[in-house]
Amino acid sequence: MTTDDGGSLLPEREEPAPRRDDGLDLARALTRATAKSTPAARRKTRRPQTPPRGRVTGSHPDDRDPQLLDTTLSRLVDDHGWEVDLRVHGMFGRWAELVGSEIALHCTPESFTEGRLMVRTDSTAWATQLRLLAPTVVRRLNEELGHGTVTLIEVLGPHGPTWKKGPRSVRDGRGPRDTYG
Repeated sequence: MTTDDGGSLLPEREEPAPRRDDGLDLARALTRATAKSTPAARRKTRRPQTPPRGRVTGSHPDDRDPQLLDTTLSRLVDDHGWEVDLRVHGMFGRWAELVGSEIALHCTPESFTEGRLMVRTDSTAWATQLRLLAPTVVRRLNEELGHGTVTLIEVLGPHGPTWKKGPRSVRDGRGPRDTYG
């Protein structure tokens, strides 16, 4: 390093390397400049792609293959927790088969919530009969639907008569015209 008249230090200039006339320097510079653009260099710098799930290459079966309808529906029912609901609605459809044709003629299931099955009868006599048969019917239904699915049968009698006819009827019963005691 040399000092100038102000006393500061300046770095000495390095002289460039002498150029050769054989063209090797030019070839090396071009190779360095284009080395990153070759297909082999691009493959090295690219991140390897990971398969989305499981084994997805070759002829092996995976989730992308067409699935059977039964398998797909079973997975859908399991994912959403619809198993009990489907069994109960199937019970509504097969009511005569499960409880017998005579009971099914006079009693129909109306709703099922949290283990309670509400059954409507067509007469008060059948309501009494079904209350007596309730433990047997619960046992039969649980054999078909799974243990503990139905815990209680609530028996409802027949719908009472209605006197509501037309849009201008009285809401609170028949009122002073009541002749039924």
